[in-house]
Amino acid sequence: MLKNIPKWHKELELFTKIKPLIILEGNVLDSYQYPTQDGGIMFMPRLPQYLNYFFKDCGYQNIIFYDSLRGFYNNFESGAVENFGKIVRAEITDGVIKSKFSGAGRTAPNIIRDALTQNAISTAIVMDFASRYIVTPEHMEQPEIDSFTILLQASLETIKNLLVLIVNKVNDLPAWFYLQNPNVKIITMSTPSKGERENFVKGEKQFPCFFNKSVRENQLDCYDADELAKIQDRFVALTDGMSLKELNSLKQLCKNECKNIRDMCDIVDLYKYGVKENLWRKIDRKKINAATFEKRVKGQDAAISKTLDIIKRAITGMAGLQGNSHTRPKGVLFFAGPTGTGKTETAKTLAEIIFGDENCCIRFDMSEYSQSHSDQKLLGAPPGYVGYESGGLLTNAVKKNPFCILLFDEIEKAHPSIFDKFLQILEDGRMTDGQGNTVYFSESIIIFTSNLGTASENISINMAYDEISKKIRHAVENYFKINLGRPEILNRIGENIVVYDYIRPNVAQDILTAQINKIRQNLIEDKKIDVQLTEKAFNVLKENALKNLQNGGRGIGNVVESLFINPLSRFLFDNEISGNAKISVDDIKISAIQPELVCQKFDSIKLG
Repeated sequence: MLKNIPKWHKELELFTKIKPLIILEGNVLDSYQYPTQDGGIMFMPRLPQYLNYFFKDCGYQNIIFYDSLRGFYNNFESGAVENFGKIVRAEITDGVIKSKFSGAGRTAPNIIRDALTQNAISTAIVMDFASRYIVTPEHMEQPEIDSFTILLQASLETIKNLLVLIVNKVNDLPAWFYLQNPNVKIITMSTPSKGERENFVKGEKQFPCFFNKSVRENQLDCYDADELAKIQDRFVALTDGMSLKELNSLKQLCKNECKNIRDMCDIVDLYKYGVKENLWRKIDRKKINAATFEKRVKGQDAAISKTLDIIKRAITGMAGLQGNSHTRPKGVLFFAGPTGTGKTETAKTLAEIIFGDENCCIRFDMSEYSQSHSDQKLLGAPPGYVGYESGGLLTNAVKKNPFCILLFDEIEKAHPSIFDKFLQILEDGRMTDGQGNTVYFSESIIIFTSNLGTASENISINMAYDEISKKIRHAVENYFKINLGRPEILNRIGENIVVYDYIRPNVAQDILTAQINKIRQNLIEDKKIDVQLTEKAFNVLKENALKNLQNGGRGIGNVVESLFINPLSRFLFDNEISGNAKISVDDIKISAIQPELVCQKFDSIKLG
């Protein structure tokens, strides 16, 4: 027999012998590989065809299918409908027995009851699209209730016959039909396992079908068995979670794009993201260094060093080597520490360095997702709910640009239910949105930020960085383990917790200087106004900035805005200065009413 037979197939073999009613749910709209008696594979485009062969091999004399549009039919075995018609004494029209699921007259459940309760011919009845027989299990009309009751009675009375219902998910059926019913077995059909995908890819017959004739004739003999096995294994790993239909699409796409054998795995990116070139391979590695970050993020040497290690691991493809998943995000970072210390700025800098544009950093303020239904804003509302057509903010963003940094700011403010979604993203690297589309996160970097622990009285700017780091990491661990009761989330983040230090006085002066220089440069470029600060004026700003270090860089920015930008704007407005001027700020006077600049103005200057 074939190796790597699906788990659900084995369950079906086991329980068809002891249960009269089986419900198949999950991956029921896929294609399938049927294991033949000689150890080979037959490809089945749909589940009914698969089940026809299965029940035939199980020894059932008559196999019939039903759906509410066609009635009873069997397109795979000649004479099956005629034999079934004789058993249930029903009229055959155009090769089918027409019958509605509920309503007046002899309905399908009545016919099924007659077939299941007879003992002359062993019969398997498969009810396809059973999720579509009723509008909703919660609001059923009496005829619909009667129809399911008849099916339930028939399953209790049958001796050697079998009823199978195929549903998208089991709760599409009324709960009383299957709950606490010892005659029912629910079998969940998952997407193909690693072994099943290996069946599809490997082998003398399967693998060459991925390539056009020219590639097969010119390249197959150029690779030894070990090289081919490595390519095949990587392809199998990258397609984790994909259906067999999707694998078939990949095969056809690989052939259409005339892919070389060595480049076979590139077709997965093309299928997932619609791009022929992976941006991760175009990164300028010379820019991935601490000096690049220091231009924008100051005083965070330890945090930047650890961040760079994780990014370098992602770029070199070393992430997750201790596991077997190739579909997880490229990297996961958890930035923790005081406010205004450069966490968000680091994420933006990463986006600019890696993807060439800081707009590739997509930020989500998690304080906006504090309600239990907030996950619908991220992933999209389910069918029938307001906003279904719009999709989710997160899934839409990743579909539009899969090569991005996803920044989830102040993650502790999110509703706990959202962490279920994050767990799936971190573990599987994919998510299905409200419209049923699969979104892949395997080319993105996930960054969480948090201020956990910084409000504690035990942490202050007077502590050394090592002590602050230890206490904040402890606070983060307690939050996930004790407050949320979700240690598995913490396990997915692992050792990627990056702690940011408070802004120290020497760093504060550098930040202040950088902010003043940026303001001056913008004024020169936009308005041709050259503003100079004397040492005395700068020292006033520095003195006040150093008093506000608890709020980090934002606190320094607030001081600059209050003591420099606002009074400068007032001076320009009151003196009707719109451009082409040079201003010297000699001093800054701080009063209870408002700060004032002591300035000198020089007109008609020539700026280089």
